Amino acid sequence: MNKEEIISSGLLEAYVMGDITSIENAQIEQWRAQYSEVNDEIVSIEKNLEAYAFANAITPSDKVKQKITAIINTPLQPLANNNNGNGAKVVSISSWKNIAAAAVALLIGSAIFNVIYFGKYKDASAKYEDSEKTIASLNANLADEANDMNVIRSKYSLPLKLKPDIAPKDADAKIYWLTNTGEIYIDPSNLPATPKGMQYQLWAIVDGKAIDGGLIVSKDGKLRMQKMKTFGKAQAFAVTLEVEGGVVASKEKPYVIVSL
Repeated sequence: MNKEEIISSGLLEAYVMGDITSIENAQIEQWRAQYSEVNDEIVSIEKNLEAYAFANAITPSDKVKQKITAIINTPLQPLANNNNGNGAKVVSISSWKNIAAAAVALLIGSAIFNVIYFGKYKDASAKYEDSEKTIASLNANLADEANDMNVIRSKYSLPLKLKPDIAPKDADAKIYWLTNTGEIYIDPSNLPATPKGMQYQLWAIVDGKAIDGGLIVSKDGKLRMQKMKTFGKAQAFAVTLEVEGGVVASKEKPYVIVSL
């Protein structure tokens, strides 16, 4: 494994907790000497665990402390052997101390283990939620693109290209007019990004009057095909650059325009 894989494997956390085999321990010691990043990560894990332990430490009540102190301080008579004469084994003082120490070590180790893996669980859950959001967004985009293609390929679709008027020469937009329903779709993806506080607005020229066709809305900062207002008839279409939110009647020259 390379150093990035070592750091993300979870072995270093287990190493700090002592929850690995002697062979794994030797391997990590070798990596630690070989890669400064691995050593730094181990030191960071140790510091984070220590900080977490202090931050989440719970002070036992006086009664609990008194009981523990009383048990520890209870004098036991040392025995010459481990049998009380009735065939029952007796545990010595040193054995009690070893058992107590082992219990404390297990408790601390369990707490550390829970902290580490709960953190990993939360991180994995967050990544899963992000992935679900990404997939949902991709599915929505695919659905939009499929609808766009249906509009473009429809036998009723009349494509009209709006050419630059005051727009740069390489700017244009396309209108797809569905002659069977009168629905209007515009593809503004070749228009320049709008300045801050400005927005494109579509107009239909009907009987010599400019009728509002709706505002062209960007999605995720991009202009893409979208449905506009429906017209039964029109002699031309134009797009103007207006203040954000649009206007009732435009005083601007057409940005791009097409005549039928």
